[in-house]
Amino acid sequence: MSVCLIDTSVFCELLAVPNMNRRHKEMLGLFSEKLKAQEILLLPMTTILETGNHIGQNGDGRQRRHAAERFVAQVRLALQGRSPFTPTPLFLREELGGWLSEFPDWAMRSDSRGKGSGLGDLSIVKAFERQCVLTPFRRVYIWSLDEQLAHYDRTPS
Repeated sequence: MSVCLIDTSVFCELLAVPNMNRRHKEMLGLFSEKLKAQEILLLPMTTILETGNHIGQNGDGRQRRHAAERFVAQVRLALQGRSPFTPTPLFLREELGGWLSEFPDWAMRSDSRGKGSGLGDLSIVKAFERQCVLTPFRRVYIWSLDEQLAHYDRTPS
């Protein structure tokens, strides 16, 4: 059983966030496969926050309302343990301090299109690293449409 951390790009597709859902049906198909494989689907706090921001900034008012309602329903179910998604814990103050030390070098990374990486991506990578330590005998990976994050895929030791 694999541990899958869901990135904002994928969560937005699954929720059909306006203007961020070009691959909605494809992502739903992949999601169904992950459910059948009984993967552990983790929802990083950064993914929750960033998805909420994208919803608030996209589509007309009616679209935003419907997307916000889908989002709230899914996140509430996850928080209650009644969803395929499990939210990751909030990070600690000390952890953030360590990440800030790494951030200047992290921000200089870029993908093939020259797009850099932000603090949100770094926090998802830190959640990935935490899962690698907690689950050494499972595959751990980030499910992302982002080229840089999609490279994080650790096979079991």
